[in-house]
Amino acid sequence: MRLVLALIAAFTSSAAAAQDVAVETTEVEGTVVRLHVHDFLKKDELEVLRMVATNADARGFFVPEGDGFAALAVAPREGFVRRGQPVPSATAVAGAETAEVAAAQATETCNAARKRGPDCVVVLEVAAP
Repeated sequence: MRLVLALIAAFTSSAAAAQDVAVETTEVEGTVVRLHVHDFLKKDELEVLRMVATNADARGFFVPEGDGFAALAVAPREGFVRRGQPVPSATAVAGAETAEVAAAQATETCNAARKRGPDCVVVLEVAAP
């Protein structure tokens, strides 16, 4: 229980950076997942992200390493899924030592890959024991 509380506390500081964005927190078998529900995310994108948040097999597709922290960053104008496939700029980073490192690496890589529009934002954070 203490580990779960510590993982949730670690996410709190990264959530403070996201302004006025609803966050859905899910905990499954010790893994804590935070979904940042940005206005630009479409219904089908949210469905995929919610499946990743609640299903270990789906989560493994996006964040294959089981330990540490992971983040998924998306370019707001490009989205996450188009025509049933993740867009090239959507970037997942796994196995980081902290939530902040995972978010920074995912955002940096996403920004380098995005074609246009505002900077990338984190849409999903994972903390695995």
